[in-house]
Amino acid sequence: MNLFQKALFFIPISFSLVTATQAVPNPLKMEEKTFSPFKKWRGVFTIKPGVEVPFNFEITGNNNKNAQAFFINGQERFNAGRISWTKDSLFIYIDQFENELAFAINENGTLHGNFRKQTTKNNVYPVTATANENFRFTQPSQAPAKDISGTYDVTIGQPNGKEEKAVGLFTQDGNTLQASFLRVTGDSRFLDGVVDGDKFYLSSFIGSGVSYYTGTITNNGITGQIIGARSNTNFTATENEEAALPDAYTLTTLKQGYDALSFSFPDVNGKQVSLNDSQFKNKVVILSITGSWCPNCYDEASFLSDWYKQNKQRGVEVIALHYERQTDAAFVKKALTGFKNKLGITYTQLFAGIADKQQVALSLPALNTFLAFPTTIIIDKQGKVAKIHTGYSGPATGKFYDAFVQEFNDEVNKLIQQ
Repeated sequence: MNLFQKALFFIPISFSLVTATQAVPNPLKMEEKTFSPFKKWRGVFTIKPGVEVPFNFEITGNNNKNAQAFFINGQERFNAGRISWTKDSLFIYIDQFENELAFAINENGTLHGNFRKQTTKNNVYPVTATANENFRFTQPSQAPAKDISGTYDVTIGQPNGKEEKAVGLFTQDGNTLQASFLRVTGDSRFLDGVVDGDKFYLSSFIGSGVSYYTGTITNNGITGQIIGARSNTNFTATENEEAALPDAYTLTTLKQGYDALSFSFPDVNGKQVSLNDSQFKNKVVILSITGSWCPNCYDEASFLSDWYKQNKQRGVEVIALHYERQTDAAFVKKALTGFKNKLGITYTQLFAGIADKQQVALSLPALNTFLAFPTTIIIDKQGKVAKIHTGYSGPATGKFYDAFVQEFNDEVNKLIQQ
């Protein structure tokens, strides 16, 4: 999961909010009008006074039992999960991230409410939504200054005065713009937006946090900001088709004197599982350090779920070590089971501890460094660590995702044949 997303997680704001359970003007009167949620919607978050961030979603189904919501970011349709509604309220339960969109239904059929935590009901961002508005940002008033499609070297400012290197990918079609930013810890996933003259605007939302990027197109490249509820982060970008991050297989290592990992963690039923168990003997094992709360981990698990089904008969196994937001057994079982069901996971899932980098280091003491969720460890048939991959470049990163898949398969194929 990248730092942009973590920085935008659930930052309280100080101005007054309206919850879906409080009175709103002109509540829908069911005896006068029947409300149906099964439409495409345009939502708008207010992440701080004067800063509005749009997103798109669709609700499908035909009743309260089979209704589902999908967040739309460019080519992506992210399954948010279940919804419910009454005569005056509508809820989208984003169980994977323990969040929800809680709306009051206005008389004219628009929605007005909050994006908030499921458990505490803390107000996070006010949000409105209007049906049958298929655009995201408002219609641009100017033709694009130029086409910025391409790969870019990106420099991101940091609060400590240091700079971080990243890679930007932009795909433009007229005024339509899609993008993704890669950092060593992961990518920003699917950003969707517009170009208006020499300005561009990008946003993304899948239920974890709100992402919002703006930029100005210059003769020499791009200057921009990542806009959050508390602060903005500046970045610059220069086109370079050869732009790349450091080799992800060199960033996380084993301590000197170690060539293998040793652990024993419980599954959701409390059964202890270790690499020494018979099901992993003489097999190539893919070990994923992950968490259900992490968007980049979701992308990796989506890849591994399909990959395992296609390759499990070749002498490979996958183990996911989950580091979650709570250690309560009921919570862990719900989180891991929901993740499994959503992605069709058939490989082994274990609970390894609380979601914290120091906890990873303590529970896997052979690791010399731990930088990011997810981290993927490839283990050979003798139980020795062959490669460690830090972070994840998902489908939104195009050629970088293709390169990861190719290198991953090449390494596993080599180890299977040994």
